[in-house]
Amino acid sequence: MFDPNQIKVSAFQYYARLGRIKQHIEQNPSDHMSLEEAARIAGMEKKYFSAFFHQKVGVCFRHWLMWVRINEAKRRMEARNHSITQIAFITGFMDLRTFERAFKKCTGITPRDFKRSVQNHES
Repeated sequence: MFDPNQIKVSAFQYYARLGRIKQHIEQNPSDHMSLEEAARIAGMEKKYFSAFFHQKVGVCFRHWLMWVRINEAKRRMEARNHSITQIAFITGFMDLRTFERAFKKCTGITPRDFKRSVQNHES
């Protein structure tokens, strides 16, 4: 099970290779980012990068990427200017169902429930 509390955010400031990946994702949130692509950006071989990332960040690359995308989705939902489907694609998910499962895995609630709760707080 993935626990977002295990993520060592400071690793992205301390290790320039990881910082480049974070910056790339922030600048291109809808890009499909594979492990191979992340390793290339970091200037490392894929297998070594995978182990390095997990050791320094505390979770595997795939889980971290999902967490980053879900946080961006939450931020966009709080702005209230996109549908959930639009947000799913904007944040790099290939389909709505995958987005909904990832969102619930990271937050414990569905995207619709999150969006409703944000809208209720602003009303």
